[in-house]
Amino acid sequence: MYGLMMDYPLLTPSLLRFAAQHHGDTEIVSRTVEGPVHRYTYRDAYARTQKLANALLRLGVSQGDRVATLAWNGYRHVELYYAVGGVGGVCHTINPRLFHEQIEYIVNHAADRFIFVDLSFVKLLESLQTRLTSVQGYVIMTDQTHMPQTALPNAICYEALIADEAQLFDWPQLDENTAAALCYTSGTTGNPKGTLYSHRAIVLHAFGLCAADSAMALSSHEIVLPAVSMFHVHAWGIPYAAAMCGAKLVLPGPNLDGQNLYELIESERVTVTAGVPTVWLGLLAHVGKTGKKFNYLRCINIGGAAAPLSMIKTLEEQYNVMVVHAWGMTEITPVGTTGRLLPKIAELPREQRYQFKMKQGRAVYGVDLKIVDDAGTALPHDGASVGHLLVRGPWVASAYYEDAEASAAAFDEDGWFRTGDVASIDADGHVQLVDRSKDLIKSGGEWISSIDLENTVMTHPRVTEAAAIAVPHEKWGERPLLVVVTREPAAVSAEEIRSFLKPRVAGWSIPDEIVFVEELPHTATGKVNKRALREIYAKRSSLTKA
Repeated sequence: MYGLMMDYPLLTPSLLRFAAQHHGDTEIVSRTVEGPVHRYTYRDAYARTQKLANALLRLGVSQGDRVATLAWNGYRHVELYYAVGGVGGVCHTINPRLFHEQIEYIVNHAADRFIFVDLSFVKLLESLQTRLTSVQGYVIMTDQTHMPQTALPNAICYEALIADEAQLFDWPQLDENTAAALCYTSGTTGNPKGTLYSHRAIVLHAFGLCAADSAMALSSHEIVLPAVSMFHVHAWGIPYAAAMCGAKLVLPGPNLDGQNLYELIESERVTVTAGVPTVWLGLLAHVGKTGKKFNYLRCINIGGAAAPLSMIKTLEEQYNVMVVHAWGMTEITPVGTTGRLLPKIAELPREQRYQFKMKQGRAVYGVDLKIVDDAGTALPHDGASVGHLLVRGPWVASAYYEDAEASAAAFDEDGWFRTGDVASIDADGHVQLVDRSKDLIKSGGEWISSIDLENTVMTHPRVTEAAAIAVPHEKWGERPLLVVVTREPAAVSAEEIRSFLKPRVAGWSIPDEIVFVEELPHTATGKVNKRALREIYAKRSSLTKA
């Protein structure tokens, strides 16, 4: 027997339509590539999105066609999110920080028909366009005043494209499982892999971000600034969730340095933001140098990599800003867990609370987690057992786009997604990531967590960032090598670092070699690029022992 409910599909344009109808005066504020701050309302955004939808049909975009974006966080990018998926196309967000060869690969693999491009990336596409075999035209995301001379074939100005279109559009009633968006992984091993999101998954994920216990806990009372890029897993779904609840949306454009972020946070009275740890290092450096404080910001969501304890303590104790750790992946749309504390944890003494804040949090509704041993046998959630982390749920990918080989490796026989993380889960569901499976260091039969080593050394007051990698060792198989960035050159010695670590980590975890650098390499998504570090320090004998 079936329930007698309307068969009403969950489609992404309904989010923006709802925002226009019920939060029509709420603003979307953007720092533009051209320079000025642009502001308009959800009502304005919906009208322009309908104009864009009409324009897309006039261009010949059909259901299932891939339409790519190469753009920063801005209002035109929001319009593309909704219009492309809404007409039945697939909005393919391209990460401009990928290697050029990777961008070429994913454009051709996705068979993109059109690319919408911000002014910042026109030259990049000009250098690639002869090798982008499927692309029929380019739309430059600016107005006629700023339209550049370009060698891109069939280039159109965005504002000219939509200028004469009607502000009303009859959205097709698609099946909610229709593809709406496509995002590729950063490809740190092999070619990037595509995750193809359905309308249903995106809308359900937006519900998750608006739940009170979620990572964001968004509502119409919040002003949210995504400091994570819209070209990377939809800025963690924030542009969709903000429309669902009517939150004011502040988009920082191309400049994510500490000064620009601080100015936007203060001028727009931002209450909630989200991003990777490297972004907050820059923001903290700015406020520390200038003596500024936060007058409105109350919550920073940190994901993509583990935040060091020193960062959490500084934000909470010095600036009265709550830190919420979250974990997720491109394949999970992306949020899987959130670090909002349970009532019984919130009542613990401060230092004990920090032990939970350092964890990756608990699953949000809609995400199932388990850990398994090497044979695939489920392990208990006792906080002590450590195993491979697997996940499933309505916004978790079931396969990679047009990549049968990668799909076969990534999913087990029951359809669970293998995250590549090694973790423990306690009885209350708190997830503690031990490491990426490829980043674990095995020394003399003992496992060393690079995450634990990094987090520990980053509690040192003169260390700003650190990465631990495995290097070959004749006797022990592997030993950890620690690469450290300090607040000032020569601010600390290798021996001081070892002395600092001795009472805090197991003896076998203390690195024989410590290298000091001005900065660490980062991936296209802002994480420390350990693959690059392993290539740099592949020959341990070439290093001078610190």
